[in-house]
Amino acid sequence: MDGNTFPGLGNGNTTQLDNKVLQTFQRSFVQVQNILDQNRLLINEINQNHESKIPDNLSRNVGLIRELNNNIRRVVDLYADLSTSFSKSMDASSEGDSSGLKLDKAGHKRNRIG
Repeated sequence: MDGNTFPGLGNGNTTQLDNKVLQTFQRSFVQVQNILDQNRLLINEINQNHESKIPDNLSRNVGLIRELNNNIRRVVDLYADLSTSFSKSMDASSEGDSSGLKLDKAGHKRNRIG
């Protein structure tokens, strides 16, 4: 590997992602990993509470499961934001393509009109 964070995107200036975009991606992936780590702990606690069959522990699971669901929503939102950010950066890089072609949403090249 050539050290490119996103293999296949490093062929020339028109397709390179700038540092700001890469930093945003990295920050988002770190956030996602932190949430997933927290979810692992929540799931372990939920399982322990469930196995204990102690009424107070089972009641506590309601709040823990809500927290888990909220965390999952946050991860989905972060990935959606990443997807949007990536699409915008790819659109911006394809605008600079000197070949007169632009990538459509599916990543295929199409002729620019106008």
